[in-house]
Amino acid sequence: MITIEQAQQQVDQWIKTVGVRYFSELTNMAILTEEVGELARLMARTYGDQSFKGNEAQANLADELADVFWVLICIANQTGVNLTEAFTRNMEKKSIRDASRHQDNSKLR
Repeated sequence: MITIEQAQQQVDQWIKTVGVRYFSELTNMAILTEEVGELARLMARTYGDQSFKGNEAQANLADELADVFWVLICIANQTGVNLTEAFTRNMEKKSIRDASRHQDNSKLR
């Protein structure tokens, strides 16, 4: 298993050695949107009401999620965001904000 920090370092190393350089932030945002769309299409066909088209092979959910994570890491790296720290702060924020909100939500029972 690798940490989020290690994943950020691995992506950065790969970009600098194999990928030559990062795409621009805007290009990576467009790529992220495309990857999320591919994930959404797969989810709709696998878990939703849509069916796969005749010439469409079933994609791999784990691979699609990894593609989204990869581009997200690229954006974090090039904008100076430490995802470990950001995730930790975000979990703390959610824990404080939602301490009783979901438990008190009758729709979740």
